[in-house]
Amino acid sequence: MPILPDILDEMNRLIGAARERAILLRAIGGLAVRVKSRDFQPFFAREYRDLDFVIPENERRKIESFFPEMGYEPNKQFNLLNGTKRQIYLDPNSERHVDIFVGTFEMCHRLPMNGRLHLDPITVPLAELLLSKSQIVELNRKDALDIASLLLYNETGSDDNGRINLDHIAKLCGQDWGLYKTTSINLTRVGDIVGDETLNLTEADRGLILKRVSEILAMFVTMPKSLAWQMRDKVGTRVRWYEEVEEVAR
Repeated sequence: MPILPDILDEMNRLIGAARERAILLRAIGGLAVRVKSRDFQPFFAREYRDLDFVIPENERRKIESFFPEMGYEPNKQFNLLNGTKRQIYLDPNSERHVDIFVGTFEMCHRLPMNGRLHLDPITVPLAELLLSKSQIVELNRKDALDIASLLLYNETGSDDNGRINLDHIAKLCGQDWGLYKTTSINLTRVGDIVGDETLNLTEADRGLILKRVSEILAMFVTMPKSLAWQMRDKVGTRVRWYEEVEEVAR
């Protein structure tokens, strides 16, 4: 299934308009993964219905006027209750909605974004984009393939210059045992899924994904771990290590 041009155009329209107003609006989610998967293969393709963004915490007030100006209506009840952390805007002419995370991407685990959104002109940095998918406790095939796509089309490294920054992943996961645990589990799942012959991956592509999975898992072994991480590790999975995410009524 090809990418829908209209939603990609809309993403770029909103990011461009935000840039003109000095708003750091950056894409996250499946569409952001698609943007960062340059030679996209058909077995990774899926529908993209909605738009997901992150903004810095100190720009929250700006989007409250920006999105109505762009033709979107606020989900008033949700925004009233959650607006300091997350806001939702609806397109009155379609079923599309826009989900905005403020300062931090917070679902099963917390991913701080403040001070990092300037690193890419369109999406959140690759490290955070990868973690935003790997932090999903109930990982489905669609999200697993998003992870595989990011690993196939993007190099790993120790900086954010077009690479998945392993040093930053180590920093976040070395402080948060739960994030580390869920990410470890999901990377192993991705390794299993890319072995599915029905994907028609070449051996070279499959090997590259598995190589990058192994790099991250090996990095987890050697990364510095906080005292809180080490104490939580002793408890392990006997106690729930993630937040349960509820569906949001649009």
